[in-house]
Amino acid sequence: MNVELPGFIMDPIGDIFGSVEGISFGILSIIAIGGALGTVYSKRVAHSMLALIMCFFAVAGVFLMANAEMLAAIQILVYLGSVMLVFAFGVMLSRRQIMEEDFE
Repeated sequence: MNVELPGFIMDPIGDIFGSVEGISFGILSIIAIGGALGTVYSKRVAHSMLALIMCFFAVAGVFLMANAEMLAAIQILVYLGSVMLVFAFGVMLSRRQIMEEDFE
């Protein structure tokens, strides 16, 4: 009895990155993971906010690849429109002293 294994089990990396969609998904997922890690590990709040924006755009790109245009539009409008606005107000209202080494 000879059993054939599916191609994905035999060559998982070649099957995923064998097309343009697979390569673009890999790039967008790396950008999303990098943005999420940048959000958590950045020392400045403004850099954290920019990394979070990058992560949101990458997730919206993944939604566009899945033919979910409405979900991508909602991702951009809701998260970047409202959550990031509240985050920006939190940055502006924080009582942190601006020092000269901030401008270097």
